[in-house]
Amino acid sequence: MADRPYILLSCGMSIDGYLDNASSKRLLLSNDADLDRVDAVRASADAILVGAQTVRQDNPRLLVRSAAGRDARIAKGLPPTPTKVTVTAGAQIDPRARFFATGKTDKLVYCARAAVREARERFRDVATVVDGGDQVRMQRLVEDLHERGTNRLMVEGGGSIHTQFLTAGLADELHLVVAPFFVGDSRAPRFVEDGRFPWNQDRRATLADVRRLGDVVLLRYALSDRYEDQ
Repeated sequence: MADRPYILLSCGMSIDGYLDNASSKRLLLSNDADLDRVDAVRASADAILVGAQTVRQDNPRLLVRSAAGRDARIAKGLPPTPTKVTVTAGAQIDPRARFFATGKTDKLVYCARAAVREARERFRDVATVVDGGDQVRMQRLVEDLHERGTNRLMVEGGGSIHTQFLTAGLADELHLVVAPFFVGDSRAPRFVEDGRFPWNQDRRATLADVRRLGDVVLLRYALSDRYEDQ
C-alpha cells in the first residue's frame, strides 16, 4: 500500500445506529465529556475530513475549542486548528459556510474533475481546490494528503464518507460513541450505508477499549495493524 496518513474515524450515533434524525434540526448525540474528548483528538490530528453533505447539513466549524489544545499546537509550529478537508462531486457548497469562514488554517476541497472549474471559481478566496479525478476516491485522496504533509487524519463523517473509508480498508481506528436513545426513523441517515466491509462474522474487528463518558459510551476499535494504543 502506498504511503498514507494514520486514519481515525470518529462517529456518534443513536442506539439504533442513526447519525441524525430526519428533520432540519440537528440531533445532539454527544455530551460535554465526549465533546472534550473529541476536541483532544482533533488537536492531535494534522487534518480533519468531512463530506460535503455534512458541511451543508451541520455547518460545522471543525475547530480545536480548547485554548490549551491550540496553544500546544502553536508551540509545535502548527496552526491552531488542523487543515480542514471536504469532498464533493458537484461543488454545491456555500463558500460562506463555517467550514471556510472559521479557523486560521488551510482548507482543501477535493472535487470531481467535471466540477473543478466551477469549484475553483466558487472557492477561489476561501480554499484550495484539488482535482480528484473522474470520481473522488479515498485512496487517491489520502495519498495526496500524505504528500501534503498529513500524517494523521481524523474523519468525522458523514455516513457515505465513513462507508467509503471502511469498505476501502483505509481505516486504522474507529471511535464509535453511542447515545442512550433511539431515533426509529428509516428516513434518517445511518452510521454507514450498504457495502462490502472487511469486517464480518468471519473476520471480527478488534475492540480495543470501552469507556463510559457520562450517559454515552465510547467503543474504540483497532481496524489495522497500524493501530496506535494511546
